[in-house]
Amino acid sequence: MNTPELTALLDRLRAEPRESEWLEFKANRFEPRALGEYVSALANSACLLGRTRAYLVFGIADGTHEVVGTTFDPAAETVKDKDTKGNQLLPLWLSLHLQPNTGYEIHPFAYQGQRVVLFEIHPAYDRPVEFDGTAYIRDGSSKTELSKYPQKARQIWNSRIDWSAEVCERATLDDLDPDAITKARAEYKAKFPAKTAEVDGWDAITFLNKTKLASRGGLTHAALLLLGREESSTLLTPAVARMSWILKNDRNEEQDYAHFGPPFLLNVDQVLARIRNLTVRELPDGTLFPVEMSQYDPWVIREALHNCIAHQDYGLRGRINIVETPGGLILSNVGSFLPGTVETVIQRDAPLEIYRNPLLAETMVNLNMIDTQGGGIKRMFLKQRSRFFPLPDYDLAEPERVKVTLQGRILDERYTRLLMANTDLDLFIIMLLDKVQKGRTIAPEDHRLLKARKLVEGRYPNVVVAASVAAVVGEKAKHIRDRGFDGKYYQDLILALIQEHQPVTREDIDRLLLDKLPEVLDEQQKLNRIHNLLGKLAKEGLIRNEGSRRSSRWVLINR
Repeated sequence: MNTPELTALLDRLRAEPRESEWLEFKANRFEPRALGEYVSALANSACLLGRTRAYLVFGIADGTHEVVGTTFDPAAETVKDKDTKGNQLLPLWLSLHLQPNTGYEIHPFAYQGQRVVLFEIHPAYDRPVEFDGTAYIRDGSSKTELSKYPQKARQIWNSRIDWSAEVCERATLDDLDPDAITKARAEYKAKFPAKTAEVDGWDAITFLNKTKLASRGGLTHAALLLLGREESSTLLTPAVARMSWILKNDRNEEQDYAHFGPPFLLNVDQVLARIRNLTVRELPDGTLFPVEMSQYDPWVIREALHNCIAHQDYGLRGRINIVETPGGLILSNVGSFLPGTVETVIQRDAPLEIYRNPLLAETMVNLNMIDTQGGGIKRMFLKQRSRFFPLPDYDLAEPERVKVTLQGRILDERYTRLLMANTDLDLFIIMLLDKVQKGRTIAPEDHRLLKARKLVEGRYPNVVVAASVAAVVGEKAKHIRDRGFDGKYYQDLILALIQEHQPVTREDIDRLLLDKLPEVLDEQQKLNRIHNLLGKLAKEGLIRNEGSRRSSRWVLINR
């Protein structure tokens, strides 16, 4: 704004009968921390009141609105930061301590012959604005913590704008990838088989409207992310639509990389094809793993990556990263973890009430990309438990980033053996044991719980997973080798192989399964078992043989 516009604005603000929840006058200055708290309070109050801006004005008396002027110069003021121990300019320091920083402009100007400074503060738009981890609110003309008003906090959360549902006015059908639309149709019909005939009768724009990827013919941001041509990513600017795969060695040196843009529906497969998924044959102590397994469950990797896409805060202009290291995969997206903690997600039985990109998440469910809303993360944990591997590790240390690590190796053979010997342990107990094997301190009450069940040993807090089960694990492991896994396990392996490499031959499937079937079976019995598994999957309409009986070519149906 120029000086005449600022003058007219301040005239209107001074004409207000009194200070309010979106307006504050101060005669001179604040100490920096108080300034941060006021910016948080005004941003949150502006959101609740539906105001496009809130204002904090220095140089105006708060009672009489008299123009008194100020010497406060935010651009020249420095603050000693407690984290960096160095001095920072006030605007930078303030921006770094606001989470999220929804934006503010500082306008110093001359008004009625006096110097004034006007802070123009943008409202919170999808979550409360916090200063140093605490959100504030205005109660009349007073400032207080938002936590005292949970109803107001819920109102701010529920005021969020769904970026993914917004229509991109410049986008047309020509900006979408035809192969991605075809894939979307197939996945939608697989999800809703009763609608197959109806879907086949829809043209492209009708299909997009029905799936909410278009609104009255206008393409949404979600449509461009999932189905857009690669060059259509420019239509999403300033948002960034990019997934980056990065390969690093054990010295954290970058060895290779590749970037992938839209259409995410197709290019997720390109990302996954880059990831090496080796076979784990040994425990850390050199003993053989009872059943050879791949480093990663393909479904778990796919679900983790799809969650990054669904929950990315595209307004923060960051990439989705998939970093492959010798020991595991690190997947990250920008945006806070809305449920607060992973334990909240695991322990609750109902889906979450809040989603960052509701339309995008709903569409990804309908296109078979992510599990039923709210259930995917828990299923990832359950799958890792069934494989006796470390659980997914969520790092929420950065307020605006979520990182999940999938371990590609066994960290502690005692943890693995304990799970083999105690297959009935509930997930909460296993999550505590997983923390123990990773060397993290657990709460005293959690330690008492594990100790009472003889699952840990050592002096608190330096405890380790108990080795007392080792004597019975040999028999348990032999039982697993003799019995094998249930049919669902082998069927999932077949489906994962076909999905990644279709079409596949019978020889490909035999190579995958023969050494994983029960050791009590001879080779012909194992081949018969594989034949029966393929027949069951084909009968269920999941796969079909496009070749002959002698030269099979197995593919997925509607995948």
